[in-house]
Amino acid sequence: MSKSLARVRQAIQDAGLTPDIREVGQARTAQEAADSVGVVLDQIVKSIIFRAETTSQAVLFLTAGGNKVCADKATALAGEPLGKADAALIRSQTGFAIGGVAPLGHLSPIRAWLDPRLMDFAQVWAAAGTPRHVFALDPRQLPPLTGAHLADFTVSGASEA
Repeated sequence: MSKSLARVRQAIQDAGLTPDIREVGQARTAQEAADSVGVVLDQIVKSIIFRAETTSQAVLFLTAGGNKVCADKATALAGEPLGKADAALIRSQTGFAIGGVAPLGHLSPIRAWLDPRLMDFAQVWAAAGTPRHVFALDPRQLPPLTGAHLADFTVSGASEA
């Protein structure tokens, strides 16, 4: 088991939950993840990382699979300009590779916001630390597990590039 996957499993267990982690072959995109577990696109939790330009810290936006982060709304929430996070920043601050960034189990605490659209479902699925593993949870568990704040930061109906 990869260190990233083990860290996510441990974070779920530390929260008193039983991990429902599945190996799905390939889930680098929200659509691949949705297809692999048989759910609608918006039931996939995308972990979108930006680089906060003033502090050089990673910031996390957890959004429904069919939504795209609005740069202006995200910048307002972060309170500083946001830029593209490169693979090195993501890896060093979260411990995950692009395509497998989980909403929890990060190496360092991270400021995070949560798309209210995810609350429309009884169950959502998120990356479990690798591009091949996902896990299920009740979306109401996301704020306490991640420290994410519910906020409007999306443009609906657009695919993430």
